[in-house]
Amino acid sequence: MKISKETAEHYVWGTSCDGWHLLKEESLSIIHERMPPWTEETRHYHNRSRQFFFVLLGTVTIEMNGKFYEVNQQEGLEVPPTTPHQVYNNTDSAIEFLVISQPTTKGDRISV
Repeated sequence: MKISKETAEHYVWGTSCDGWHLLKEESLSIIHERMPPWTEETRHYHNRSRQFFFVLLGTVTIEMNGKFYEVNQQEGLEVPPTTPHQVYNNTDSAIEFLVISQPTTKGDRISV
């Protein structure tokens, strides 16, 4: 079945960030996310889930184990299971990226 941001299940996270479930399966999750300028998520890790962040628009800053990575448009970064991480938008423009998780992160998020 064909899917897009316009037809996907939408949700709001944090205070003003958006997510669209492009694929929502137990074994694999693909989410298109949008973060407004100067927003961040809560630092956390996953026991089981391996994640890959792929930037569609802008520059995403990802902190992983105390090291900061600037991930530009058309670049990606893998976050292995049990790795504390946090995503930031430290820019004046909205950013958009894909979060691919295997397996899904549902019930597998531990805040630190």
